Amino acid sequence: MSKFKQKTQKENPKISTASMPDIIFMLIFFFMVTTVLREVELKIKLRLPQQISEVKKMEKKNLVSYIYVGEPKKQFQKIYGTEPRIQLNDAFGKISDIQKFIELERAARPESDIPFLTTSLKVDKDVKMGIITDIKQELRKANALKINYSARK
Repeated sequence: MSKFKQKTQKENPKISTASMPDIIFMLIFFFMVTTVLREVELKIKLRLPQQISEVKKMEKKNLVSYIYVGEPKKQFQKIYGTEPRIQLNDAFGKISDIQKFIELERAARPESDIPFLTTSLKVDKDVKMGIITDIKQELRKANALKINYSARK
């Protein structure tokens, strides 16, 4: 007679982890390449108005300087109040600071790009027109005559 062996539980072979660092580095590289970092932290509430009649997409966004206008967010209202404020890059500014802002933006660019610089106004839809007029007057004094108004799609 033959002898029967009792079935024993076989261990599963161990999974090789040699390629795991390669996979992790590929994922890290993928997220580094596809992530877009914010240039400016908005300190104001910004609800852009609906699309206007004439819309043109900006071709060279690196030649655009942004001026944001709106009511400060809740964490800044204790300091700055609830009246609409002007934000130039990451800091609140006054209307008198706009000329200096434009000069600094021009100084940061090569001389060949200066004629193509555009100032984009991103203004909350509830802001009164008086502050926009004051901003436009300061832009005229700074000889920044190319102005773009941003709107929602």
